[in-house]
Amino acid sequence: MPVYLGIDYGTKRIGLAWADELGIALPIGAVPGVDDQSYLDRIADLIEAKEVNELIVGYPIHMDGTVGVRAKEVDVFIATLEKSFAMPVHRVDERLTSLAAEESLGVQSNKKKKKNLGKIDASAAGIILRDFIENRNVIPPPQD
Repeated sequence: MPVYLGIDYGTKRIGLAWADELGIALPIGAVPGVDDQSYLDRIADLIEAKEVNELIVGYPIHMDGTVGVRAKEVDVFIATLEKSFAMPVHRVDERLTSLAAEESLGVQSNKKKKKNLGKIDASAAGIILRDFIENRNVIPPPQD
């Protein structure tokens, strides 16, 4: 049975969500972003605790469908995940997930945004994971 960890990549924070065999995506918080080397240990701890066997990563393609600099950063992040954890890693279109997360949390002002950043990241990861579970719109890895 698949157990998923949804991931919203970030340099300051990585938003996380979890879903078990019931397929209900639940935001579970955020860990330090890739600028902090402890992020892999924190993700490893969650994978073990939740018995995760598939990773779902939001992939930031442009509105016109092209791949930019940020998506290339995510490719490096995904390569690190694949090297660190022996499990499938899926890319899912994350266009507008942060905006949807802010709206779902009722975050409008910059002051509220700063206070809720971890919640926004986790909610975005939940949206990414829900989209994967419901639609399976997986983006193939880039071809070198």
